[in-house]
Amino acid sequence: MIKIYHNNRCSKSRCGLEILEKSGQSFEIIKYLEDIPSKSELKKLIKLLNINPIDLVRKNEAIWKELFKGKTLSDTQVINALAKYPKLIERPIIINGNKAVIGRPPESILTII
Repeated sequence: MIKIYHNNRCSKSRCGLEILEKSGQSFEIIKYLEDIPSKSELKKLIKLLNINPIDLVRKNEAIWKELFKGKTLSDTQVINALAKYPKLIERPIIINGNKAVIGRPPESILTII
């Protein structure tokens, strides 16, 4: 089943959701700010996305700028920050089986659905 890690306050995330709705396929919405991914889930997401943990961080968020900007963090420290401050997680993330993409631009979602 397709899953979308979604934040309704984000225009890109809403566009991603619209793409999934128009696809006609069934999918699950994960409101990751409410249902916060565990460190283990974040590690799985990062592996599926085939990225480094730092590539999942929204570096323009105030939390990042205040607490982490300019610091050299290990992968574990980045994952810990994402788990503690889920607002830092890039969005939307779409998973379809063993494939995943960050929906930026939203059209990239089409590559896995």
